Amino acid sequence: MLDSLLHKSWFADPLLLAARLLIAGLFLLFGWGKLVGFAGTVAYMQQAGAPVPALAAAIAALMEVPVALAIALGLATRPLAVLMAIYTFGTALIGHPYWHMTGAEQYANEINFYKNIAIIGGLLALYVAGPGRFAIDTLLHRRSAPQSHTARSS
Repeated sequence: MLDSLLHKSWFADPLLLAARLLIAGLFLLFGWGKLVGFAGTVAYMQQAGAPVPALAAAIAALMEVPVALAIALGLATRPLAVLMAIYTFGTALIGHPYWHMTGAEQYANEINFYKNIAIIGGLLALYVAGPGRFAIDTLLHRRSAPQSHTARSS
């Protein structure tokens, strides 16, 4: 019963909107801080051992603000969800290398690493499901789809 209810499009579309907003909200929250505190982001990237810290900070700000905003709005959702999944995997490897740590630091980073993996799962599900009805992608698709006109004879 619940399964058939969840598969109804009137229910699925609001859930897809919520999924996009929740996933993107995480990136927007932390991405905004990276953007407005860019010098601190570069310093953090350097401390974390990211290659070319200024470039890594710029990529992080780009991915976490405009790309996340596009996903929230449902714009180019599928390709951006895959791009964000790849980015998130990279941040998991660079930012949370728990396999090189011990004790509480290892535990905290292991949790964050696997949270990133779970976020990747959500992004891949968005890729498969698409943005849903409440999305710019859907609006643009409707506008670009050819209209069917019935010819009337007099």
